[in-house]
Amino acid sequence: MTIRIGNAPCSWGVEFAGDPRNPPWQQVLRDCAAAGYTGIELGPVGYMPEDPALLGAGLAEHGLELIGGVVFRPYHDPAAWEDVLDATHRTGRALAAHGATHMVLIDSISPRRAPTAGRADEALQMDAAEWAAFRDRIAESARIGAGDYGLTVGIHAHAGGFLDFEPELERLLDEVDAETLKICFDTGHHAYAGYDPVAFLRRHVDRVSYMHFKDVDPAVKAQVIAARTGFYEACGQGIFCTLGRGEVDFPAVRRVLVEAGYAGWCTVEQDCDPTLDPDPLGDARANRAYLETIGFTQEG
Repeated sequence: MTIRIGNAPCSWGVEFAGDPRNPPWQQVLRDCAAAGYTGIELGPVGYMPEDPALLGAGLAEHGLELIGGVVFRPYHDPAAWEDVLDATHRTGRALAAHGATHMVLIDSISPRRAPTAGRADEALQMDAAEWAAFRDRIAESARIGAGDYGLTVGIHAHAGGFLDFEPELERLLDEVDAETLKICFDTGHHAYAGYDPVAFLRRHVDRVSYMHFKDVDPAVKAQVIAARTGFYEACGQGIFCTLGRGEVDFPAVRRVLVEAGYAGWCTVEQDCDPTLDPDPLGDARANRAYLETIGFTQEG
């Protein structure tokens, strides 16, 4: 069994390609390698160069492998479908050009759901027709990623979207073929939503193709849920702490993965506000060091 540990641009506060607060992509690659990682995600398409020669040279300079990338788009909004398709194809091309494996689909934050992040009992639900169309858009994006670009496609639950809570995620998994759509399991978003990441992982590990390692500060979580704080504001308040300091039981996560024979990448994601996190490189190093203390070496 080989488990490899990577990182992602969101750990440096990169959530949207055009955000003027983003650090230079070259700095993120340099920091990622300096912190001891051998792989990195693409980040939002358009942040890193879409010219394969430019990005390839940057990856090679720092000894990094491109792991995968995220299509973070409003699957819940039928009017945004052309944008979703564009992001799917651009991400697919970028990943395939560098031999990356994982495409991750995320329904982005909806104004209708943002106030109920962490409040499953209050969250607005789609009607049957809206859900069916939503599911089919996700399935089509997954088909494109797998069929057109040869990628392994995983669905990722996210706070403030219409795939936030465990029952919604499990409903989608029941309705979309497992050969087309796997799971990119994010430990932090599952905890943010109010569910047990280890219990979910035990039930569904056979369908998990890719992992995102994120921890949640329980005190900050309680505050932001009570205040109905927006997701990005919660990131700025430190809801996602360094690994091992929050409520996610990472030794138990590792046990489940090892027992299942999981082989592949686990990517650290510590979403932050790029103007408020004083030391993303230090956090990246701390997260790498913590994972080593619980048995995640660089190659297993």
